[in-house]
Amino acid sequence: MRMRLGVFGLVLFIGAYVTSIVLYAQSGMGHAREISGIGPKSADWTEVTVDVEEIQSKSSLLQANLNITPAPQMLDPLTHALKEDFTLVASSVLTTGKRTWRKGTVVDVVRISGALDGDVANWPFDRYHTGPIDIAVFSGADQIAQPVTITLVDRLLGWKIQVNHLGTGEHSPYQLILYRSPSTVAFGVLILGVFIALAALAFFVAFQTVRGRRRFQPPMTTWYAAMLFAIMPLRTALPDAPPSGCWIDVTIVLWVIVVLVISMVLYIYCWWLHLKPEPAKPT
Repeated sequence: MRMRLGVFGLVLFIGAYVTSIVLYAQSGMGHAREISGIGPKSADWTEVTVDVEEIQSKSSLLQANLNITPAPQMLDPLTHALKEDFTLVASSVLTTGKRTWRKGTVVDVVRISGALDGDVANWPFDRYHTGPIDIAVFSGADQIAQPVTITLVDRLLGWKIQVNHLGTGEHSPYQLILYRSPSTVAFGVLILGVFIALAALAFFVAFQTVRGRRRFQPPMTTWYAAMLFAIMPLRTALPDAPPSGCWIDVTIVLWVIVVLVISMVLYIYCWWLHLKPEPAKPT
């Protein structure tokens, strides 16, 4: 029977390990990933690469870099400077909505921030979406609209990005939908499982000692203290740890701490019972 349980536990551990590796590989393993399907492309058009680099779920903010490559006909072949004024307009952003480069200058990288609609209280199943995003470029003193190719690069570790077109035209605005990758969700659930396991083991040992099924061991009191003080570091180890007071604190973390304290009190009670002072010897 013990051999079967050992084999089952080993198989379960290997299966969980392989599953975590597969989920991590499917999420991109932290490498930048180009997302296709944003819009039409042409080598003669201006290309704007949207590098999505950071998401701040607590403040519902998305940050990205815009790398602009003007169309070949807009650049001087020798200096690669602009032949005429060049303007970039990006909607659904909080900063740098419009940027203009004058004739003879070189286009640089533009840092933008976009607002997100979502609720971090739903961690780790929280989802966010942007408003309608539209990027347009104009050239010349008359600000003539130019065709643009948009490329989206996902550099977010532990997140998935989905593109949702909001119109039927080729140049219609689009929306970004962001949610945590399965590997990130699995990692968070595993940490929460460690919380529950610590509380369950601590209470089991204390309860069996109170019943007299096991002898009291004084060094175990330090084990209880170590588990109690390990809770908050584990809480901060959660991926993109949610703010204090969310549902995991009310339903899991708080009660794990309560059970650990109760278990520690029970074990100290065993210390009181089992290590009574020896009666004084008669003189």
